[in-house]
Amino acid sequence: MNKEIASSQTSKSRLVDLFSRSISYLRLSLTDRCNLRCIYCVTEDEENSGLQKVVHAELLTYEELLRIVSVAVDMGISKVRLTGGEPLVRRNVIDFIYKLGQIQGLTDVRLTTNGVLLEQYAEDLLHAGVTKVNISLDTLKPERFKKITGVDCFEKVWKGLHKAIAVGFSPVKVNVVAMRNINDDEFTDFVELARTLPLQIRFIEFMPIGESTRWGKDSYISSDEIKERLMTQFGRLTPVEKKHADGPAQVFQLEGDCMGSIGFISPMSHKFCDRCNRLRLTSAGTLRSCLLCDQETDLKSILRAGATDEDIRKALVEAIRSKPKGHELAEQFDQHRNSCHGQMSRIGG
Repeated sequence: MNKEIASSQTSKSRLVDLFSRSISYLRLSLTDRCNLRCIYCVTEDEENSGLQKVVHAELLTYEELLRIVSVAVDMGISKVRLTGGEPLVRRNVIDFIYKLGQIQGLTDVRLTTNGVLLEQYAEDLLHAGVTKVNISLDTLKPERFKKITGVDCFEKVWKGLHKAIAVGFSPVKVNVVAMRNINDDEFTDFVELARTLPLQIRFIEFMPIGESTRWGKDSYISSDEIKERLMTQFGRLTPVEKKHADGPAQVFQLEGDCMGSIGFISPMSHKFCDRCNRLRLTSAGTLRSCLLCDQETDLKSILRAGATDEDIRKALVEAIRSKPKGHELAEQFDQHRNSCHGQMSRIGG
């Protein structure tokens, strides 16, 4: 299929892949380092052998990242999300975000964090130009938090969540990876949290990522099952109309007085590949057009070989041309195959 993708010659051209999906969203993994060791991110083999981290010299510099984003925005990217690892562990990240926010045409800068350092940085993030914050939090029980993350710091995350609300982020999104027999007894507790705080609680289906993932059918729970459970207790869930910049979450409002909302992200049971508008830049400096496919374009090598802006444009177009129509994750695991072997911390959560 030879459908034309955005011309790399034309400024502000619209990036469109081979399946007519408009690409407007770039996710940047600033580092693969993290101050937690969550069970769904650190695989069994990595836990036993020790993680091989990208050495600092091999990370893209802030200057390189700003140059890439400037070119990407000129081609039609309008939304950037900063991820890791944990993005806030990288030095001088606030200065970088401030400079990122000065790029003309970039209208939306978001951050996904585990919340450990959020109390310290929330106000600076807001002033630097971050528009939305997502916090990964899979339990409201301190002891269980330690088991899931490997670190006893629930209170730090809890304070960070409240700090984000206090400084003005709204809504603060809370990402809950749903795992049967691990945290599925807390779903109603999370929903109650959305009643009293301006949070969007998002239940995310557990995905099999990595060669030695801890994912299993016994730990997987679908969004449909979660929704049925919640409706039994809370009544009707009213769909919230999607906005242009919204991601794949299906968002619902609860009956009665409620400050927040709840959402479901269902990559396994209700694939949203046909609406995928994103491109990823990993902490290793490679462009990845799909989270669940290991094909990558080595942008770092191109940059460090003296790339012109036109070379960067061509690399972005090449990555978008390689974007698959969709993933077959559930089918692959039924057949004991996996198309995604990379470390989640390098790819960017």
